[in-house]
Amino acid sequence: MGGGEETKTGEEENRKSSTPFDLNDYTIIKEGEAEILMHTKNEVFYNKTQVNNRDMSVAVLRTFISKRKEEHEAQLSKRTKKAMKVSEDHDSGLEAPSGPTASNGKSNGESEKMPHGEEPEAKFRGELKPPRVLEALSATGLRALRYAREVEGIGQVVALDNDKASVEACRRNIKFNGSVASAKVESNFADARVYMLTHPKEFDMVDLDPYGSPSVFLDSAVQSIADGGMLMCTATDMAVLCGGNGEVCYSKYGSYPLRGKYCHEMALRILLACIESHANRYKRYIVPVLSVQMDFYVRVFVRIYTSAGAMKNTPLKLSYVYQCIGCDSFHLQPVGRTVSKNTSVRYLPGFGPVVSQECSDCGKKYNMGGPIWSAPIHDQDWVGSILADVKSMKDRYPAFDRISAVLTTVSEELPDVPLFLSLHNLGGTLKCTSPSAMVFRSAVINAGYRISGTHVNPLGLKTDAPMDVIWDIMRCWVKNHPVKAQPLEHSGSVILAKEPVLQANFARAVASLSKAQAKKVARFLPNPERHWGPKLRAGRTITSKHASLLGPEIVDGILNNNNQEQQDEPEPKQIE
Repeated sequence: MGGGEETKTGEEENRKSSTPFDLNDYTIIKEGEAEILMHTKNEVFYNKTQVNNRDMSVAVLRTFISKRKEEHEAQLSKRTKKAMKVSEDHDSGLEAPSGPTASNGKSNGESEKMPHGEEPEAKFRGELKPPRVLEALSATGLRALRYAREVEGIGQVVALDNDKASVEACRRNIKFNGSVASAKVESNFADARVYMLTHPKEFDMVDLDPYGSPSVFLDSAVQSIADGGMLMCTATDMAVLCGGNGEVCYSKYGSYPLRGKYCHEMALRILLACIESHANRYKRYIVPVLSVQMDFYVRVFVRIYTSAGAMKNTPLKLSYVYQCIGCDSFHLQPVGRTVSKNTSVRYLPGFGPVVSQECSDCGKKYNMGGPIWSAPIHDQDWVGSILADVKSMKDRYPAFDRISAVLTTVSEELPDVPLFLSLHNLGGTLKCTSPSAMVFRSAVINAGYRISGTHVNPLGLKTDAPMDVIWDIMRCWVKNHPVKAQPLEHSGSVILAKEPVLQANFARAVASLSKAQAKKVARFLPNPERHWGPKLRAGRTITSKHASLLGPEIVDGILNNNNQEQQDEPEPKQIE
């Protein structure tokens, strides 16, 4: 779609026709099947490092469209069977329902409303409308153009920006991409928050990718999504989410971060808890389908539904985290619990505290963080579908290697285990040589527990084994690999002073290697180039301090050009 002769002809016409701008002032950037015109002065923000983000979003959107179609057909089939059963009951002589709604499900000419915000039955009798997509912060419009040109079955794509230069650039790029893009993509000058608030439940997919925190957009975003629609949300303020400024994180996301090795996964879970909090205010709730930490940001994909009843389960999906300041032990404290009696369910506060004042392993105090989303952050059925789609269209993803590696690792994660341990940190606490990942995984599996890797950290391990079992395994390891004596008050010394209750078995277990590891599939790729990371906002003055972001050669070149321009300019006349 979008790569035919019609598009090429449109591009040629744009280049040949008398345009109000000079093409020599622009660089043509191609990504996927979309092309954009980038001004040499970089007036509008464009970040090439986000190609991974855009590729992942295209892949998820393709899967969302196919899943949405399957759900619609299943609902249609269910309603058809129900209608046939009613017809059979009527033919067999059973009483048909009486009243004004009996014949056509309508009362006084108005369609009957379904519970929990569902649409009337008429919606399921007709064809499913193509999904409407909103890109709330469009800049150059590259993402919106890629959606329109690369995703089959997509409907209208609305691109918003409150910067006039960005809207002009986006409209220019829409024309440059030919008739397909012009028919499907529209660019509007508007404040995304106001626009989303004034278009409630109108979009099947909303994409939020701000430069920094998305927190100010979440309240309006969860209201603009149709039932069963999807929110794609990026947060690039990782220093805040990972514990660099805990008080700022609490003010933006309503959660306090901890600086553990798992901080990047905690960032994902803080963002999910924040989105859920905003959704709950409107009797809505989220279902995460994919949550990833890549490069320098976190990205979550969540479905949003309306149900006052299901919303009551939110406290069961949130937990506080107790992190020992001396060792790597951490424990989760659920916010809520349920008690079932006959057919009724009561919602009650969670039992606590789950830990004593001092760590049972090393005797030190705990820091408390959260609340975080402690329910699964991925839907493994979705992850499998997305990965299969990506592999079947390998040539259509510029960042295929990176996103397939991330999805492969995500597909192997334990879905019901929040946060993870770092093998090197465990060894560092005890001042011992770390066991290899395979040896440690074997010991955990032989002890009767599950263990997996995590896409966030190559050295991270997710396991449902409690911390006392983990430390027993490490104690047994140290007995075979002695360490130098440490001060008695040291956390590692306190842990090693105790005799292990569990005798670890380090014999290699069958499942000690994941399928991807066994097949030697790449799971963690190096950055494609130096200085890979977030770039500067458009229009930002570049100085020598930006060398670590852009590279010293680029910065020196820009500074030299600026100096040359200043020398060439005539001196301004002084006004007396």
